[in-house]
Amino acid sequence: MAHKNYLFTSESVTEGHPDKVCDQISDAILDAILAKEAELEERGYVSPSGVPACLDNVRCACETFATTGTIVVAGEIRTQSYVDVQEIVRNTLRNIGYDRAKYG
Repeated sequence: MAHKNYLFTSESVTEGHPDKVCDQISDAILDAILAKEAELEERGYVSPSGVPACLDNVRCACETFATTGTIVVAGEIRTQSYVDVQEIVRNTLRNIGYDRAKYG
């Protein structure tokens, strides 16, 4: 068997890496939606259109994109609840340690 040369690489990122930051933001949004929907379901909430709050009906395909000074949250979310996405993004960034404008 002939010896073949090949190159193997891998990447390890830390907490502040943009990919990790985006994952944490998307996760925080999903967690907030699920918590709020569970609260509404427990209270027996029914929307004006007659749809009851139910965790089984929640859909969240939330993607987050980041670049210097900008966060974009996009995707498709179906829920009876309301969560303040901007506030979730800001709180998540603060918790990670991005608490000054000079950090981006």
